[in-house]
Amino acid sequence: MIRTQNRFFYRRSMLAALAMAIFSMPQVAATAASEPRSWDFSVLLDGDRIGYHRFELTDAGEERRLVSEARFDVRALFFNAFRYRHENTEIWSDGCLRKIDARTKANGKRLTVTGNQVESSFVIDNGDATSAYPECVMTFAYWNPRFLQQPRLLNQQSGEYLDVDVEQIGNELIIVRGREVPASVYRLTAKKMQLTLWYSEDDEWLALESIAKGGRTIRYELT
Repeated sequence: MIRTQNRFFYRRSMLAALAMAIFSMPQVAATAASEPRSWDFSVLLDGDRIGYHRFELTDAGEERRLVSEARFDVRALFFNAFRYRHENTEIWSDGCLRKIDARTKANGKRLTVTGNQVESSFVIDNGDATSAYPECVMTFAYWNPRFLQQPRLLNQQSGEYLDVDVEQIGNELIIVRGREVPASVYRLTAKKMQLTLWYSEDDEWLALESIAKGGRTIRYELT
């Protein structure tokens, strides 16, 4: 019984840390599309589905509005060992973030990040402090090819502006929506986080993977 409880508390702490690392997950910046677009990702833990992350992008004149929602639930014994809820709205223009309103709840802990462009800065308030960043910032917009070229990115969940390193590590075939497709593979490193990302030949974001403590794997798959 003690061993089972230890595994439960270890799993809960591991997942909480992993949710922070993966942020609110991918945010969409400007694209050439004029029609509304949506993306649905299944979230897997060691191959078992634990939730989803959805995105919807719409035009609003010269701006674009991105709304995302994530829900994860991991069960242990007969109750939830980990519960994660995230909602985020972002406004983009000319490839730059203009406004953000992100709200996260991870096992009862609430996080709020709001931000607006103010003159020549982008000002973030995470509830504890206010920070001023450069005028044009990008979040972890995994699907946007420009994201791969940025030296710093905004963490939507914490409000941190992080140094990042991105490198292409090869090519491989992966299964997407039930079929095998060629993909370019990238590794992203930021702070204590390391992610693997897969992109199609036309730069569509296909999957994400991270190894958590204990060797457990969390993965996003496009559905």
